[in-house]
Amino acid sequence: MVREALGRAWICWLLVTLSWTWTGQAHSCHEVKTAFQLRHVGPLRLVPETATADAELQICKHQGPTCCTRKMEESYRNAARRDTLQNILSYSFELKYLILGHTEDFQETYHSLLTFTLNHTLSLFDLAYEPIAQESRPLVTNLFSDLALYLHGDPTISVEQSVHRFYDDLFPLVYRYLVNPGLRSSSSSPWKVGEGNDCLRAIRSDVNPFGPYPQALARDLGKALVGGRMLTRALLAGTDVLNAIESAGMVKECGRALVRMLYCPHCRGLTLIRPCGGLCLNVMRGCLAGLAELQAPWSRYVDLLAHLSGMLAGGHELELALLGIRERINDAILNAQLNGPRLSAVVDKVCGPLTQSASPTQESVIAESSTASVQPITELLTPSPSPSADTQDQEHSRLTLKKRSLPLKPSKNDKPRSLKKISKEFMRYIQRYKSFFSTLPEMLCEGETVVDDYSCWSGEDVVESYTGHVVGNGLQAQRYNPEIKVRGVDPVLVNTKVMLEHFNQEMWAELGLGADGQKHMEVGSGSPAEISGDCDDEDGCHGSGDDEDAIILVVQPPIVKAQPKKVLTAAACSLDSSSLLRSLSLLLPLLLSHLSLDSA
Repeated sequence: MVREALGRAWICWLLVTLSWTWTGQAHSCHEVKTAFQLRHVGPLRLVPETATADAELQICKHQGPTCCTRKMEESYRNAARRDTLQNILSYSFELKYLILGHTEDFQETYHSLLTFTLNHTLSLFDLAYEPIAQESRPLVTNLFSDLALYLHGDPTISVEQSVHRFYDDLFPLVYRYLVNPGLRSSSSSPWKVGEGNDCLRAIRSDVNPFGPYPQALARDLGKALVGGRMLTRALLAGTDVLNAIESAGMVKECGRALVRMLYCPHCRGLTLIRPCGGLCLNVMRGCLAGLAELQAPWSRYVDLLAHLSGMLAGGHELELALLGIRERINDAILNAQLNGPRLSAVVDKVCGPLTQSASPTQESVIAESSTASVQPITELLTPSPSPSADTQDQEHSRLTLKKRSLPLKPSKNDKPRSLKKISKEFMRYIQRYKSFFSTLPEMLCEGETVVDDYSCWSGEDVVESYTGHVVGNGLQAQRYNPEIKVRGVDPVLVNTKVMLEHFNQEMWAELGLGADGQKHMEVGSGSPAEISGDCDDEDGCHGSGDDEDAIILVVQPPIVKAQPKKVLTAAACSLDSSSLLRSLSLLLPLLLSHLSLDSA
């Protein structure tokens, strides 16, 4: 009761003060001119010194003197639309910055992963297949460049095609240097390098020298990289949506309603009165009817982002697949070496005799040179026997990382976060914007500091509270809006809605969850409910250090200078599955350490 009495007393005091101002000071428009200047509405010459009767007003009509003119109404309309659009952009910028910032974070993490595993793969040729190390370098780099473009969402890149193209180009090197080193040792050979290489590339898929490993690598990479690629595409689509709403305007009828809400009180000298909350919601929901139509597809789009982020945060499939490239390539080369006689017979039949038999002296030189220069990969990954298991593990680690130039540890000044950590963080933040378009009118009204108690502007007069019907969001709800009549929506927003709906359907269908994404998502597949923002050991919250010799992934393959050819051959050997598992178990923690962010 006391509060209500005080409120009513304040209203009486306000009305008495205004009455005194307008009657005692000849209807001065000084306060109106000051507000006109502070809000940068227009030139001050448009504001009269004293209030007069102006029958030409179209928006702020009322009985009695006014400080407004027809030209001031036009200035008020432009200022109201300008300020409202700026407020909308300020809120959308926060969302846009979130998406763009995490897009960059994801791409930087992909780049770090690819650079690490590129060096890891190149070390295979440097250590185990030195005869083809230099010539295979651009082939490996091209493969990883294609993978980088694929993760960036390049529609022209196919993982399967890139992998098979790599093996097509690798086959001539393996055949000439490792399977049949005599091809480059015999000076009397009719071998023509260009024609021979073309023939070997053409028959690689039919001869199948590398066994099942090319198909396995293409399958593993395609499955592991698709989540990252889809997330990149989704982030770019979200950026397009936000760019579209920046270029789209409000409904045409919005200008008049904004002037009635924000500036018509000024015409009566009421420059400090605030609009009622119900009035503001009706005006803003009417002005943003087109944006509100984006809410349904936007909500499904945020669910899509959360699901894709959960796929990356749920495990280390992408990291393991990239680390496995080295082992898949090694297994493929070993398969070709083990089947050398069969390959030679098939190649001779298809491509013709590519060489003459080397003399016994030449074969002796070849064998000696090969034995001295090439180590089987099993020798690099499998330590020599030792009485202690701990000593064996230490020796294994030493041999595995011998002669490496890999960025196994991050720089103290540049420590990218792990993919899992970035994904968790993004999932946590993006969920806050799931209802962005439906809550935007409320956020704008809060910015206008509306009031609902005791005194507020109803669009017509100062009242204790707004008595009009407050409508909901969306175009259909505006049929009952008492403040604004919405007759249409910006075509840009219509097209944006259609684009987003189509994108959602396409992406959910590609994930196998139905066109609307409403099918049940299995718990444990990276669902948002499972992912928290807490830091654990897998996030790489600990660890630091420096490493100097790092090879950076580039899009263009490096230029390989001509090197003096050596007469070498490779020894055929087999890779024990336990060695593969052991090497991956050693390298994965190192990779996660490389991508970790120091908790300090």
